[in-house]
Amino acid sequence: MVYRVCVTYLLRRHDGRTQVLLGRKKRGLGTGHHVGLGGKLEPGETALDAAVRESHEEAGVVIRPESLDRRGELLYLFPHRESWSQRSTVFVTTEWDGEPVESDELAPSWFDLERLPLGEMWSDAAAWLPGVLAGGSVRHEFTFGADLASVVADRPLPPRQGGAADIPTP
Repeated sequence: MVYRVCVTYLLRRHDGRTQVLLGRKKRGLGTGHHVGLGGKLEPGETALDAAVRESHEEAGVVIRPESLDRRGELLYLFPHRESWSQRSTVFVTTEWDGEPVESDELAPSWFDLERLPLGEMWSDAAAWLPGVLAGGSVRHEFTFGADLASVVADRPLPPRQGGAADIPTP
């Protein structure tokens, strides 16, 4: 079964440069990697609701749902550990309240877009994250190998049908 998750990237202008907030994962899936704010959708929750909740839980920031810009969807397949397979909705925002703070899940840091720590992120990030942060969108499937870290196959996802990604989880 593929579970539903969301990920949110906060963008700001600082000293004339655009920066993104990433957090070093402290526990759970992806420990040690730099990731965006996010996580699993709770039963009955939409991806938008989860993005707001997870951003507050992981970094202490408050985001209004209307400030989130939906930038796409990613399907992650882990045939060697199927319980890790997930469908992720990607959001970007430039508006939030509060300063990001460390939580028990993430240690947040700002990175210039020209200096993303791609070598310390999941291996798929290099293929899509710079474009999304520059204003683009993504709809892609990534299959990870037996090492549970390397992408062994990828392909575009078909065009989105209706508002399926905002249907609450069962």
